Amino acid sequence: MFEFSVGMSKTIQKTVTEQDTAHYYGSGALEDLLATPILTAYMIESSVALIDSLLPEGYISIGRKLSIEHLMPTVKGMTVTVESKISKIEGNKISIDISAFDELGEIGRGHHERNIVKHDILMDKIHNRCGLINSTVNL
Repeated sequence: MFEFSVGMSKTIQKTVTEQDTAHYYGSGALEDLLATPILTAYMIESSVALIDSLLPEGYISIGRKLSIEHLMPTVKGMTVTVESKISKIEGNKISIDISAFDELGEIGRGHHERNIVKHDILMDKIHNRCGLINSTVNL
């Protein structure tokens, strides 16, 4: 049903901006360095770009598990290249190995798992769950 195979990959590139720095995320001592939450977001973005473009209409991928290592600092203005590669497929669960580099070498690596789900079924579950708390929650 899904058109995935182990070894498929996707690469994205991002230039580190002021809003991507650790200082912007509350770490005043690290003014010009890429924040770990942003590196994490880049890794997720690369993984979503790899999987979601291949899904049939009505399906999406959702994050299930993520583990990363932020190995080296990257300075504002540098380019970060992130590659996500499918390492395992088990039914609707896709396992992805991720590596991140800047102009000087590897800066991070990680492992991400995404599940393939039907969008409408997921939204029904969300509405039902939120209804348990407050019937006025509007999604």
